[in-house]
Amino acid sequence: MNPVLAFTVIMAIWTVSDFLSKMSKGLVSSLFVASLIFLVGFLSGLFPPDLLTSSSLLAFAGVVVGFVIVHLGTVISIDDFIKQWRTVLTGIGAVFGVAAALFFVGSFFKGSDYVIAAIGAISGATVSVVIIQEAALAVGLATVAVFPVLIASLQGLVGFPLTSIILRKEALRLRDEYRAGKLAPVQEAEVGAETKSRLPAAFQSTVGTLFVVGITVLVARFISDITNGNLNTFVVALILGVLLRWARIFKPSVLSGIDAYGLMLTAVLILVFGPLATVTLDDLRALALPLAVAFVVGVSGIVAASVLVGKLLGFSAAMSVGIGLTALYGFPGTLLLSQEAAKAVGETEEEVKAIEAEILPRMVVAGFATVTITSVIVTGIIAARIGG
Repeated sequence: MNPVLAFTVIMAIWTVSDFLSKMSKGLVSSLFVASLIFLVGFLSGLFPPDLLTSSSLLAFAGVVVGFVIVHLGTVISIDDFIKQWRTVLTGIGAVFGVAAALFFVGSFFKGSDYVIAAIGAISGATVSVVIIQEAALAVGLATVAVFPVLIASLQGLVGFPLTSIILRKEALRLRDEYRAGKLAPVQEAEVGAETKSRLPAAFQSTVGTLFVVGITVLVARFISDITNGNLNTFVVALILGVLLRWARIFKPSVLSGIDAYGLMLTAVLILVFGPLATVTLDDLRALALPLAVAFVVGVSGIVAASVLVGKLLGFSAAMSVGIGLTALYGFPGTLLLSQEAAKAVGETEEEVKAIEAEILPRMVVAGFATVTITSVIVTGIIAARIGG
């Protein structure tokens, strides 16, 4: 497909998705609308299979996703991470809730191999799917290897609308607290040592910032490589972002304000839809029942475990479920859905900021706790049982 045409079509899809999300006041997520459009387009043949690759956005996203992860690390300070220890425990509880629910209920439907594949895919992302695929193909189970790809392709269609509804409910609660004076307004940070970078001015321009963030991503990859991948590159990148903000090498939200950030974030969002180009109707028919079981049982496990742990730690039921549901998609959905919920409910700029300040840090940290860390560890352990 012509690269310019492919790029334009994708931008058109995002434009329509954003418009419908705003029209529904955030009740319908732009990620959900875009996922649905891409899925129908690929299944019907309206979109060619090479739509995403021809646009060059997938390749670009593969390059810059680490940059955006480093940026996320600079969004939240170390003090913020310490404050979010309850979020981390709630997210971990959600992943174990998926595993427990599918092991004890899902195995009655399609066998333990599919249960293991479902646990890895529902609670994780690309890394977890690759772990499952390698284990399944090693013992000649090709269908089991396809199963997590289908789940990964479709889980956004489940996770995005559910999270959008849940976060909107939480945002309404927070708005009422703000209006009642129980939620303090967000204090604008003073422009001082905390908000400034120690880097020379030459490294704080658009290209200079991209250069130093690129170096950071390369260091993260190096650390991951010398640990044989035991430390995930993106986990290291996140940690480096946090530490470099703490050391005042990077300013808070290091990529904000540079010319390239909007396009970089858009490209990373396209990664969410990449697997949809490979799904066929035959795939959906053959694995329809196990897919349904995986989602119903898996999501039930997430809800039950996250509410139980979250309530014990002092979260509302809605916030607990929102944290748990990050296992279905992770970043960048955690970022976008939080912003959408705040903007949909807040009627003033102050209300939006106050709501976002409560939801966004929790959702971003939760996404890394579930998808990037806990799921990879759990999947790596249980994948060895495939074919056993």
